[in-house]
Amino acid sequence: MFQKLVSLYRSIVIERPKLALLLVCLLTVGMACGLPNFKLDASSDSLTLEHDADLDYFRKMNQRYQSGDFLIVTFRPQQDLFSDSSIQLMQELSAELSQVPGVVSTLSMLDAPLLYSPKVSLGDISEPRTLLTPGVDKQAAKQEYLTSPIYKDMLLGPDGQTTAIMLSLAVNNRYIEMVRHRDTLRLKRDREGLSPAEEAELEQVTQEFREYRTQVTAEDHQRVEQVRQIVAGYQDRAEIFVGGATMITADMIDFIRSDLKTFGVGVLLLMIVVMAVIFRQKRFVILPLLSAAAAVVMMLGFLSWIDWRLTVISSNFVALQLIISLAITIHLLVRYREYHAEEPDTPQAELVMETVVFMARPCLYATLTTMVAFISLVVSNIRPVIDFGWMMTVGLAVSLILSFVVIPAGLMILPKGEPKGKARDAARGKGAFTLVFSRFTERYSGTVLWLSVVLAVVSGYGVSRLEVENRFIDYFHKSTEIYKGMSVIDKNLGGTITLDVVLDAPKADETSLSFGGEDDPFAEVGSENSDPFAMPESDDPFAEVDPFSEQNEASARANNHWFTVAGLEEIKSVHDYLESLPEVGKVQSLATAYQVANDVNGSALNDFELALLQQSLPQDISDILIEPYLAEDINQTRITLRVMETYPELSRSELLKKVRHHITHELGFAPENVHLSGLMVLYNNMLQSLYSSQIVTLGAVFVGIMLMFMVLFRSLLLATLAIIPNLLAASVVLGGMGLAGIPLDMMTITVAAITVGIGVDDTIHYIHRFKEEFAIDGDYVAAMHRSHASIGRAMFYTSVIIVTGFSVMGLSNFIPTIYFGLLTSFAMLAAILAALTLLPRLILLVKPLGAPRDNQQSAPVSESSAG
Repeated sequence: MFQKLVSLYRSIVIERPKLALLLVCLLTVGMACGLPNFKLDASSDSLTLEHDADLDYFRKMNQRYQSGDFLIVTFRPQQDLFSDSSIQLMQELSAELSQVPGVVSTLSMLDAPLLYSPKVSLGDISEPRTLLTPGVDKQAAKQEYLTSPIYKDMLLGPDGQTTAIMLSLAVNNRYIEMVRHRDTLRLKRDREGLSPAEEAELEQVTQEFREYRTQVTAEDHQRVEQVRQIVAGYQDRAEIFVGGATMITADMIDFIRSDLKTFGVGVLLLMIVVMAVIFRQKRFVILPLLSAAAAVVMMLGFLSWIDWRLTVISSNFVALQLIISLAITIHLLVRYREYHAEEPDTPQAELVMETVVFMARPCLYATLTTMVAFISLVVSNIRPVIDFGWMMTVGLAVSLILSFVVIPAGLMILPKGEPKGKARDAARGKGAFTLVFSRFTERYSGTVLWLSVVLAVVSGYGVSRLEVENRFIDYFHKSTEIYKGMSVIDKNLGGTITLDVVLDAPKADETSLSFGGEDDPFAEVGSENSDPFAMPESDDPFAEVDPFSEQNEASARANNHWFTVAGLEEIKSVHDYLESLPEVGKVQSLATAYQVANDVNGSALNDFELALLQQSLPQDISDILIEPYLAEDINQTRITLRVMETYPELSRSELLKKVRHHITHELGFAPENVHLSGLMVLYNNMLQSLYSSQIVTLGAVFVGIMLMFMVLFRSLLLATLAIIPNLLAASVVLGGMGLAGIPLDMMTITVAAITVGIGVDDTIHYIHRFKEEFAIDGDYVAAMHRSHASIGRAMFYTSVIIVTGFSVMGLSNFIPTIYFGLLTSFAMLAAILAALTLLPRLILLVKPLGAPRDNQQSAPVSESSAG
């Protein structure tokens, strides 16, 4: 069978190289036709855990309270904020922003009801005044914005000159229903399996949701651009920033597009320079670039055809595939040049075929081990990391196949030429700069081992200091609008990251109401999430019920629980505690309405007065004070707050634990009635999974690679020796992160696995060549020198390309990508140094290939010993 495959390969690639290249060109063009459909995904859903129960609960709450996304436009005029000209300017800006499609309402100090300047009575609350009301006292209004329980830390900054226009966006109920339907089917598929009908339904729902999400993303992006265009017209008269999740999503897509172009072009140009310096022959520069470029175009086209979208994590996919593709081709070309220098008169077909046969096995296993590293990412439980792992796995297979087609076929078409001086020297074992490493290893063998032990111990200490806590604002450069906007909102307008505390009524108040929970497919142990949509059963779902009738007694009690003095005092206890936390900004709840009502009344209201107040409030005030925080039909209330990302000691995990513990243990709420939700919870879930994911992915990588080493080397001892240098390199980079205080994030979680996956390529190639050289004379030291002089050069070249290629990611606008690129470069540098020093030292120490021959002892360190 193997001989048939070799014969088939020879007949197509070696004997008909033009046909082989034509087929590659046609396939590349066919895949490239799908590029117009190429799409990106930077939604908040792409940064969450797979099957996260809190994510489903978050969507439920958004739908229940109709709390959609929002944009915040900060406004600081050049003149005094409360001057007539500034108010007029803000009025014009607000009017334009209110006309943007998708904006359902705006809230600013221009239309916020004034209840304290002067203080209104309950009888006059139906006709509140605003800043635009003729005769209003602007200084009194300013004081209200600064001190009012409603507007404090929300509409006006402490400096009295920075304000905000909040643009409320419509809740996309269709989007929520579609994604929840899809996720329910996905969960069932992964836990129980689906019937054929359900499989078809999942495929249809997924496709429909994907198309709808594309439409929604385009509309969101267009909305942000329209807001920015409007804001740009006022930038000469005021300092204005735009903030909000929708804006961040739009900017992230722009970042991904920019990174794709920067990484692709940057890596390509850098590789041209590096390979020109290494080979100094045009054909050995052009062929690898053609092979790598074809692999990238094919993969991007494939992703486009099946609508598999790149996220901020997989945005480095193009650079990675270029780098790894070039690494494979360089091993082929270096070996071909050695054969050419050794046998200059041998026919080209024989030289190329001999190169392919010799390099096929090590290149195959090297690629497979790298694929194992990327496949290990699928256990991370973070969807974009999972997708990135699968994308790179498929991409590596494409790169390997194309390398063994384009390079040999190209060599057959181009002139054979004469071997260059460096190739001749390498063939004879002369002048190879990598001999420096073999000489150092032989001369300072003890130093190599002790230095490795010290590095391992220090790295172990560094790994123990690894953290996952990091601030979202630190993902961006300080010059970006995201950073500037979040800073202004944090410092002046009550925080950026949302957190909700949802409280269900005590069980004593629940009679015929059902809260689900156990039947919810997303309910998990510890999540304490119950279904907020379960409603009382009724024979007639459309029947109207007299609110004073006996049959509605349970509903009346449920409705009255939170909007009673007792219920509001309970809410106030939570509200006051949250406001006391230094990392918490603006807190809003029914306690705000309670305090305002007591203030304007002049004394505390009783239950009867509260009921009358609730019925008599005008809709615009109710929309601000009541509706966002009360779900009467399910006897539930919500406290919303914003956390300050710029707080230097922010620890999301500790904050969430502290809040839950205080509410349940200090304030006496039943744990099952307290739910934490919001973007902060989702982001924290993702962060907290990183450490365990790092352990699981690394474990999967080492197990998978050890098994492959066993198959390749047929020796447990040799497999163990091969894995040690890569384990050290991974430990060094993780330990370095811990010592430097660099936390794990969505990007850096992949560094160790990728380092091992790519780093083992060097050990495979080195051991494969070492065995060939050892078979010549049975001399371990001489075999080491010859291996360094031959395959060592290819290893060094590929490492230079990998290190320089990853360093290009330092040009990204996304800080985690910069860390990823620089840390991976550092790790690969550690990996090549370990492969050229520690690995041969271990081989010389353990002698896994058997005892050296009696007539061959360790040769002296010289160029001739490497020859």
